[in-house]
Amino acid sequence: MHLKVIACEIAAGEIFHCAAQSANTVDISLYTQGLHDNSDVCRSELQQLIENVPADRFKAVLLGYGLCNNSVVGLRAGALPLVLPRAHDCITFLLGSRERYAAEFAAHPGTYYFSSGWLEHPERGGERPAYNQKSGLARRMKLQELIEKYGEENGRYLFESMTEWENHYDRAALIRFPFSDHLNLPERVHEICQQRKWDYTELHGDLTLLQDWLDGRWNPERFLTVQPGEEIRARYDDLIVEAAPVEAGRR
Repeated sequence: MHLKVIACEIAAGEIFHCAAQSANTVDISLYTQGLHDNSDVCRSELQQLIENVPADRFKAVLLGYGLCNNSVVGLRAGALPLVLPRAHDCITFLLGSRERYAAEFAAHPGTYYFSSGWLEHPERGGERPAYNQKSGLARRMKLQELIEKYGEENGRYLFESMTEWENHYDRAALIRFPFSDHLNLPERVHEICQQRKWDYTELHGDLTLLQDWLDGRWNPERFLTVQPGEEIRARYDDLIVEAAPVEAGRR
């Protein structure tokens, strides 16, 4: 099959690694992590990208996003089936299953996860939409930058709001893959841990979920397939997302 991938840059290395080993041919387009700053903007841009995929060239569109602060809720399939992993966010992609992610979260709820993509994305300088305070993945701007842009009082308030999340974590987990060992990632995460007084640990990454996604092994327990005329809805159970007919007037 020839497949179109629309994905977040966070999983760039892992997606390209799996694509190189897939029996399918894939056309990969990656988009800035900054879209997570505003779920409404993210949803709108992803919808346009999905609709622009030519149906005569591809068999399906693979969406490399999890629920991601409800950014994918309401997305409609275009002329082709839309396939995405059942995941809350991209950490599930890197750990191999939502079950493993849930087990890690239950055992260590105060863990912030790092990977090569998470460490590299600030250096890429991708475009970012207007900050939405409801977003849980907003950019950490420098205090002075915020003050200059919004004024002293508003700048300090925004800085405190955007960095408050750090208080909920006490541990960093680096998700490692052999193909990124040359990047000295442990040293970089150790430095972050020292600054924030977090404990450090490492987890072996698992690419099973991403590889099956690119290979076309779309078990419905692990992947959601949205057919033309359907849209993504959030579920409040272990399956995370579901497909439903597009509401009248939204086609």
